[in-house]
Amino acid sequence: MAITRETLLAAIDRITAAMERDFDMLNSADGALGDGDLGVTMTRGMRAISERKEALPEDLGMALLSCAKAFTESSGSSYGTLMATGLMSAAKALRGQTEIAPEAMADLIAGARDKMQERGKAELGGKTVLDSLDALAKALAEAAPGARAAAASRAVDEALDAFRDKPATVGRARIFGEKSIGMDDPGMLAMHSVVKAAVAAE
Repeated sequence: MAITRETLLAAIDRITAAMERDFDMLNSADGALGDGDLGVTMTRGMRAISERKEALPEDLGMALLSCAKAFTESSGSSYGTLMATGLMSAAKALRGQTEIAPEAMADLIAGARDKMQERGKAELGGKTVLDSLDALAKALAEAAPGARAAAASRAVDEALDAFRDKPATVGRARIFGEKSIGMDDPGMLAMHSVVKAAVAAE
């Protein structure tokens, strides 16, 4: 089923609720390896998007651009900047379109991953949100029609499992080195929550 403005609005509601629910969990995970404010960043960002969702246009490129601006205005954090960068990448690709074919999602996510990687100066394999997006893009590219939601959900689960017992090598978390082994990366946890909420109705 094609993704439309209505699909986007429903997903915004689910993701906003998920960020409220996971506020403490994300702050706690980030507190162990970072600044301890990831829950604040994600909750503020989604609240800002939710507040303007009824004014989002049918043009999905312009709608996502508005979402990116809302996220940027709500937080000056590095993760917030990366989220906005990913949204802007998708916005550019979708300019003028009112529907997203399900099979286009893999390329959109891969494009967001690449722009976020460029902005964050990070490499894949560093135990960051990029690794979740990489797993997600690959899973969607290989998923059969009708099985994309399940593939997306499984991909973010498997990404967390694959990197949990590896050391963080990027960002502030890298200073914890070996101590980060056995701990989930906060950014990957946030993307896990976002994806699970986004595909919940699929």
